[in-house]
Amino acid sequence: MARKSRPNMSEMYLEENKDQIYENALAEIESFELPLGTTLRSVYDDQPNAHQRFMEKLDACIRNHDREIEKMCNFHHQGFVDAITELLKVRADAEKLKVQVTDTNRRLQDAGKEVIAQTEEIIRCRVQQRNITTVVEKLQLCLPVLEMYSKLKEQMKVKRYYSALKTMEQLENLYLPRVSQYRFCQIMIENLPKLREEIKEISMSDLKDFLESIRKHSDRIGETAMKQAQQQKTFSITLQKHNNVNYGRNMHLGRSRILESKNEMTLKRTFEEDDEHDEEVLTAQDLVDFSPVYRCLHIYSVLGDGEIFENYYRKQRRKQARLVLQPQSSMHETVEGYRRYFSQIVGFFVVEDHILHVTQGLVTRTYTDELWNMALSKIIAVLRTHSSYCNDPDLVLELKNLIVVFADTLQGYGFPVNRLFDLLFEIRDQYNETLLKKWSGLFRDIFEADNYSPIPVANEEEYKIVISKFPFQDSELDKQSFPKKLPMSQSVPQIYIQVKEFIYASLKFSESLHRSSTEIDDMLRKSTNLLLTRTLSSCLQNLIKKPHIGLTELVQIIINTTHLELACKYLEDFISNITNISQVTVHTARLYGLSTFKDARHAAEGEIYTKLNQKIDEFIQIADYDWTMSESDGRASGYLMDLINFLRSTFQVFTHLPGKVAQTACMSACQHLSTSLMQMLLDAELKQISMGAIQQFNLDVIQCELFASSEPVPGFQGDTLQLAFIDLRQLLDLFMVWDWSTYLADYGQATSKYLRVNPSTALTLLEKMRDSSKKNNIFAQFRKNDRDKQKLIETVVKQLRSLVNGMSQHT
Repeated sequence: MARKSRPNMSEMYLEENKDQIYENALAEIESFELPLGTTLRSVYDDQPNAHQRFMEKLDACIRNHDREIEKMCNFHHQGFVDAITELLKVRADAEKLKVQVTDTNRRLQDAGKEVIAQTEEIIRCRVQQRNITTVVEKLQLCLPVLEMYSKLKEQMKVKRYYSALKTMEQLENLYLPRVSQYRFCQIMIENLPKLREEIKEISMSDLKDFLESIRKHSDRIGETAMKQAQQQKTFSITLQKHNNVNYGRNMHLGRSRILESKNEMTLKRTFEEDDEHDEEVLTAQDLVDFSPVYRCLHIYSVLGDGEIFENYYRKQRRKQARLVLQPQSSMHETVEGYRRYFSQIVGFFVVEDHILHVTQGLVTRTYTDELWNMALSKIIAVLRTHSSYCNDPDLVLELKNLIVVFADTLQGYGFPVNRLFDLLFEIRDQYNETLLKKWSGLFRDIFEADNYSPIPVANEEEYKIVISKFPFQDSELDKQSFPKKLPMSQSVPQIYIQVKEFIYASLKFSESLHRSSTEIDDMLRKSTNLLLTRTLSSCLQNLIKKPHIGLTELVQIIINTTHLELACKYLEDFISNITNISQVTVHTARLYGLSTFKDARHAAEGEIYTKLNQKIDEFIQIADYDWTMSESDGRASGYLMDLINFLRSTFQVFTHLPGKVAQTACMSACQHLSTSLMQMLLDAELKQISMGAIQQFNLDVIQCELFASSEPVPGFQGDTLQLAFIDLRQLLDLFMVWDWSTYLADYGQATSKYLRVNPSTALTLLEKMRDSSKKNNIFAQFRKNDRDKQKLIETVVKQLRSLVNGMSQHT
C-alpha cells in the first residue's frame, strides 16, 4: 500500500517538467515579448487541468511581485514625501515663472511675426532663385538646340542645303539627345526626316534644272571650246606657213607674190583676233553654273544615297546624249547644221569631262569612254549618211574642217578620235568626187568658150602674161617678131590653171589630217591622176564627139593636148614644191596625164579620120554618073574636083599636126575615097554600066591619083599615097585595055600585072557591062565583031566564075 501511494520517478520528473514550463511561460509574459500566442498555446495544450494550475502559478507570481513593490515603496516613501514637500515649496515660484514665460512668449511671438514674414519672403525668393537657376540651366541646354534649328531654317531659306544637312546631323547627334525630354525636341526630331526629304526633292529639282540648262547651253559650250581650239590651231598653222620658206617654192612669180601677201595678211589678222579673244576666254564654268550638281551630289552622299544619285545622273545624261546625237534631217544642207551638231556634242562631253575632274565617283573615265565610244559610232554613222548628200565641194571642205576642229577639241579633252580621221579619208574620196564633178563643169565651160584658134599676142607684155599662166617654151617662136601666134588655143592655159587650182583644192582637204608630207603628196597625185584620167579625159572625149566640132577644131584639140602633155612634168614639179617631196622618192606616184592626153589625141585623130571620111561620103553622095553613057565627057566629074579641093585645103590645116598624124589622115582619106569609088562601081543597085561610064570613072580616078602624087601632106616616100588607088587602077586598066587573056593567064602569080584585081570584083563589073551591052545593042547579034565580043565576055564570065568557085571551095 505504501508502495502504491508513493509516486514513481517518472511522475516526479513530469511534475518537475511542468513546473519548469510554467515558469518559462511566466518569464515570457513578464518580459512583454509579443506575440504571446505560442506561449499560451503551450500552456493550454498540455493537460486538461493545466489551465488551473497555470493560473495558480500566475497568482502566486503576482503576489510575490506585490510583496516586492510594497517593500520598495516602504523603502522610498520618506524620500517621496520630502520631494512632495519640496514641490509644494516651489509651486509659487513656478506660477511666477509661468507668468513670466507666458509674457516673454507673447512678446517673442509679437517680435517674430515680422521675422517670420521676412523668412517666408526669403524662402519664396530662394525657391524662385532655385527655379530661375534651374530654368537658366535648362535654357542653356535648349538655346544651342534652338539656335541650331534656327540656323537650319535659315540655311533652308537661303538654299544652303548641304550645310543644312550638316546642321541636322549635329542636331541629331549632339544637341537633341541632351534635351530629348522636351516636347519641342520631339517635334524637331519628327520634322528632321521631312526636311531631309524636302532637301532631296529640292536638290533633285535643281539637278533637273541643271540638266535642262546644260542641254540648252551645250551648243554654246561646244562652240566656245571649238572656237578656242580652232584659234590655237589656226595661229600655229599660220606661224608654220609664215616661217616655212619652202612652202609654195618655185611657183610662178605672180602666184608667189599673192600667196606671200595673203600669208602676211592672215598672220596679222590672226594676231589681232587672238589679241581680241585673249581678253575674254570663256570656259564651261563661265557658261553654266555647276553648283546644283555639286550640291546634289554632296546631299545624296551625306544622306547615303550617293549610288542612287549617280545612277540617276548617268541615266539622264545618256538620254541627253541620244538626243544630242540625233541630227536634224536637213543638217547636210548647210554648214551651220553641222556646226550646231558638233557644238552640241562637244558641249556635252566638255561638261562630262569637267564633272569627271571636279567630282569623285559621279562619272568615271570608264563611263565617259563607254559613252564616247557609243557616241562615236553614232557620229560616224550620221556623218557617213549626211555627207553622202553633199554635192558642193566647198560644203564638204567646211565639213572636213569642222570634223578636224571637232576631233582636235575632243582630243584635247582626252577622247580618242582616230576613227574620225579614218572617216575623213572616206569623206576625202567623196570630196574628190565632188571636186571632179565641179571641175568637169569648169572644163566643159572652158571648152565651150574656146574659139579653137592659136592665141594671138601683140606684144611682149601679152606674151609674158600667157607664159606666166602656162609653161610654154619655143625657141623658134621666140625668134619671131610681134605680133605672132602661139600654137595652142585659149583653153590650154585655162585648163592648166584649173588643174593647179584643183591641186590647191585637194590640198586644202589634205591639210590638218595629221598625215606626213609623203602621204599628202601621194593623195595629191592620186586625186590629180583622177582629174586627168577620168574627168579631163571624159570632157575631151565628149568634146571630140560633139557634132559641131569640125576638122579645124579637132586639129587644134590635138595641138592643145600635145602641149598639155608636155606640161605634165611641170604639174609634177608643182606638187613636189607644195609637199616638199622629191620626185625621186621611191613611193612617189607619177601623173598619168601623158596617157590621158595621148588617148584624147588618138580619139581626136580617129575623129579626124571619121569626119574626113564622112565629108568624103557627102561628096560621093552627090555624084551623078550616067552609067549608060556611050562616051566620057573628057574631063573629071565636078563633085570629085570639089572633093579634091576640099582635101587640099584641109591638109593645109594639118601643117601644125605631128607628121604621122597628117600622113595617116591623108592616107586614110585616100583609102576611104578609093573604097567608096570601088563600092560605087560594085553597088548592087547598079545593074548596068557602059564602057563610056568606065572611061568617065577612069578620068575621076586619074584626078585622085594626081592628087595623091602631088604630096598634099609632106613625108610620104615615093608613090606610097598612090597605092591607096592601086585596086581601082588595076581594075580600070583591065577593063580599059580589055586584057583578059593576060589577067587569066597570070592569075595567082606574084608578078601578075593585075594582082590586086579580085575575080569576084571583075566578075561583078563584067556582068554589069554584059547586061548593058545586051540592052544597048539590040542588033548586036547581026554584027560579027559584036558577036565575037559578046562571046568573049561570056567566055571570060565563065572562067571568072570558075575562079570564084575555086576560091570558095578552097576557102
